[in-house]
Amino acid sequence: MLFHLLTPLADEFIAFNLFRYLTFRTGGALMTALIIAFVLGPWLIEQLRARQGAGQPIREEGPETHFKKRGTPTMGGLMVLIGIVVSTLLWGDLTNAYVWIVLTVTTGFGLIGFGDDYLKLTRRNTKGLPGKLKLAGQIAISGVAAVWFVLITPEPLATGLALPFVKDVLINLGWFLVPFAIFVIVGASNAVNLTDGLDGLAIVPVMIAAGVFGFISYVAGNTIFADYLQIHHVAGAGELAVFCGALIGGGLGFLWFNAPPAMVFMGDTGSLSMGGALGSISVVTKHEIVLAIVGGLFVLETVSVIVQVASFKLTGKRVFAMAPLHHHFEKKGWHEPTIVIRFWIIAVILALIGLSTLKLR
Repeated sequence: MLFHLLTPLADEFIAFNLFRYLTFRTGGALMTALIIAFVLGPWLIEQLRARQGAGQPIREEGPETHFKKRGTPTMGGLMVLIGIVVSTLLWGDLTNAYVWIVLTVTTGFGLIGFGDDYLKLTRRNTKGLPGKLKLAGQIAISGVAAVWFVLITPEPLATGLALPFVKDVLINLGWFLVPFAIFVIVGASNAVNLTDGLDGLAIVPVMIAAGVFGFISYVAGNTIFADYLQIHHVAGAGELAVFCGALIGGGLGFLWFNAPPAMVFMGDTGSLSMGGALGSISVVTKHEIVLAIVGGLFVLETVSVIVQVASFKLTGKRVFAMAPLHHHFEKKGWHEPTIVIRFWIIAVILALIGLSTLKLR
């Protein structure tokens, strides 16, 4: 909005020329989302606490240390979601279709998560929306986003799959790109959701991934930088750096209230929407496989659940003391802050490996 309102006035007021720069608007989006979270947070937490009473239901079979968290409200991801949407609309170029694609996925998945959280609270158990219904909603929203992307993106980028560490290679998937994109977006969303189990555990890796993809968006959308790094230039993708800035700002604000001991939990409202956002950005920037590296922590948590379920069904035995993986370490006696900080370190290492793919080609 500000981009459209103020850049035409740059010739008369030179200060407004700043709004033409992606870096300035990305910083503005970050700070705006951060301020929204700080201002909205205390009021939102109070409202959630008043309406939720006993707070988020705690799994009876979960780690014993979680029982002391009874009464903590959930749906705190709302403050991040509101911050992202408002900041992106305020600072982004609203004529950019990629911005609307990512916003559609983010808000759509956020609504699914909201419904899931609401049912968990009203029914007072850990089961919200039926799994098939939730998955169907995610597939429908990501399918619309994938088809939209293919229709507005020129070939060969529209249906091509780029490989990390390899330059000038695009595997033409044809319309199979649509189900592949759905898999990436839905997979990323649910992977972040599975990781969200300890105070601060999911939000920091999400912000780290958002920082990496903010940079990737910026260079992929810039002809000169994309050519220098020998990555595929996606015209218009740079505008997603503004969205990523908003995600980081909203995440920082949420972390203020989610730091141990958490005043509020993210809930599916936040985890599903933020995971979907990362997945959709990776599709637009043609870095889907890089997301699997940068978000390797989310992949690891998801694989631990798959292995646990498969092992128990096939052999009747469990590989882990409890899945997802962070609960396994809790059962082994690790303290929660130890697990969280070590997982953050892993996320940073994986982010650096992901960034290295931009140059090692």
